[in-house]
Parts: sequence; C-alpha cells; structure tokens
Amino acid sequence: MPNKILAFMTAVLISFLLTPFVKKWAEKVGAMDIPKDSRRVHTIPIPRLGGLAIYFSFVISVTAFGLVDKKLFGVLMAATIIVIMGYFDDMKPLSAKLKFFIQIIAAILVVSYGIKIDVVTNPLYFINDDRWITLGIWSYPITVLWIVGVTNAINLIDGLDGLAAGVSTIASATLFIVALFTGQEAIAILTLVLAGATAGFLPYNFNPAKIFMGDTGALFLGFMLSVISIMGVLKSAAALAILVPVFAIGFPIFDTLFAMVRRVANGKSMMEPDKGHMHHRLLDKGLSQKQAVLTLYSISTVLGISAVAIVEEKLKLAFWLVVAVFLLVSMGARYLDFIGIKRKENKADV
Repeated sequence: MPNKILAFMTAVLISFLLTPFVKKWAEKVGAMDIPKDSRRVHTIPIPRLGGLAIYFSFVISVTAFGLVDKKLFGVLMAATIIVIMGYFDDMKPLSAKLKFFIQIIAAILVVSYGIKIDVVTNPLYFINDDRWITLGIWSYPITVLWIVGVTNAINLIDGLDGLAAGVSTIASATLFIVALFTGQEAIAILTLVLAGATAGFLPYNFNPAKIFMGDTGALFLGFMLSVISIMGVLKSAAALAILVPVFAIGFPIFDTLFAMVRRVANGKSMMEPDKGHMHHRLLDKGLSQKQAVLTLYSISTVLGISAVAIVEEKLKLAFWLVVAVFLLVSMGARYLDFIGIKRKENKADV
C-alpha cells in the first residue's frame, strides 16, 4: 500500500506543478477556448491544452515506478497518438471524420499488442450454467468499438468546469478498488496513477476554471480508462465483469447513449453537437455550474459503488442490482428530461 500511495501522490504533484507551465504555453501558442456559441457556459477566453499536464504526469509516473512492460509501452504509443491529435484539435478544430479515423488507428494499435476483450461473463449464468461467452473473431471489432466509444464519451461530458476531470478521477478510483478486490496489483497502481494525474489538474480546472483540459486531456482520459478496463476488469473472472467498467464509467456512457438516441430521434446526425447533455439539462433546471458538477459527481460515485458491489456480491444479487440501477437511471432521466427528445410540433434542439 505505501508504494500505491507514493505512486498516487507522485502523479498528483507532477500534474499540479506542470499545469501552470502548460497554461502559459497554451496562452503563448493561442490555444484559447473563446465563447462563441450558446453551448459554452464560460464568458471569457480560457486556455486549453491542460491535458498535457495529465498526460506527462501519467507517463513520468508509470515510468518512474517501473510499470512499463511491452503491453503498456504499446498503450502509451497509442495514447501519444491520441494526445497529439487532441493537441492539434485544441489549436485548430479537426474534422470529426479525421478524429474518428485516428482513434480507430490508435485502438487497432492497442489490439495489436494483445489487449482485447476475448470473453465476457454470461449475465444469465445462473439460468443456463454457461459462465463465459467467447467472442472469437468478434473480439477485435468489439474491442475497437469499446475503446473509441469510451474515448468519445469522456470528451462529450467535458462541458462544465471540472466535470470530466472529476468524473474521470472517480472512475479511476472505482477501477482501482475493483483491481484490488480481484488481485490485480499492477492495474491497481496504474489506475491510481491515472487518478492522481487527473486530481492534480483538478484544482486549476474546477469552477471557476483557470484552464481547460481540452480534447488533449478528455480524449486521453477516455482512451486510458477504456484500455485499463480491458487490461484489468474484463480480464478477471468477476460476476458480470462486462458491466463493471460500464458502471465505473457509467455517467459518460449513459450520457453518450442518450445523446445518440436524442439526435437520431430529432432527425440530426449523431456527430452534430447540441445542448441536450445532462450537464446542460441541470443548468436549465436552475443549478449553478458547481451544483451541476457536484450532482454529476454524486451520480458517478453511486454508479462506481454499484460497480464494486457487482464484483463483491453473489451473481443473483448483482443481477438485481444492475436492474435496480438501470431503473433508477431511467426514472431520473425521465424526471430531469435528460434525453431531450423533442415532440414533432416543437423546434429541433440546437
């Protein structure tokens, strides 16, 4: 445990110390987020590129603590591709198609190092006694889809000060606890380093934000959370293991699914931005930025606790826990109008 604490604190310190330098660099190169449309909730230009501090903190820390083996080296190469893409996107927006293509390349690179979802636990194991579902050749596209999906899910929630950073820290902490329970020491330290690198950045990013992580940080965090969940949780024999990372990273995933349903139902492209995300809905309900962010932190924490419970409890109890959480999420979505599907007589969401 002392080594784990030291790894976490090292990542926190490096990220915290690097962020002011990254802020100056972003201002020097003109990587500024200027509020030029109604989707943005800040009113003054804010420097981007904060994700560089998170990235360098993570890389330096995992190297210093001797965590870089052949597989993690491949992951870091792919993550570096994601960060470079995010950097240029923060400087001058890239097309969605180009970013999607680069993300697929990075995900394929990860798979080429043998990191993929080979099997998943059968959620109906207690009914038919068939514990595992072998994916076979489908493991490749499913792994790529998971990595690209989670990568973009974190990016989509990065709309309020401190939201993506805090939720990613909670998700990393959840995966750390799960790794401890399943005896995966290396993964446990890896998740702590990621949590530390993000937590060290958070004081500068929480409302009122002095710097944004930008696509550089949001895409990196989503990418790393998706890959670490494959290396850790999805390689364990935990009951309903496939749902553990879904719950650990639950809020971004649910928000992304709601966005897809909303945009298709409203006759829009799934790639087209809108103001229908959960954080926008909370602001529309009259909450301040801080109140909305803390509310979504709470939701992420509850989902994280549910992820841990799935690992610890018996299969039948875990199954009903999953059902209960999905019912609660559905009820909450209906009450707060999170999905935002418009009636035909109403104007389309902008």
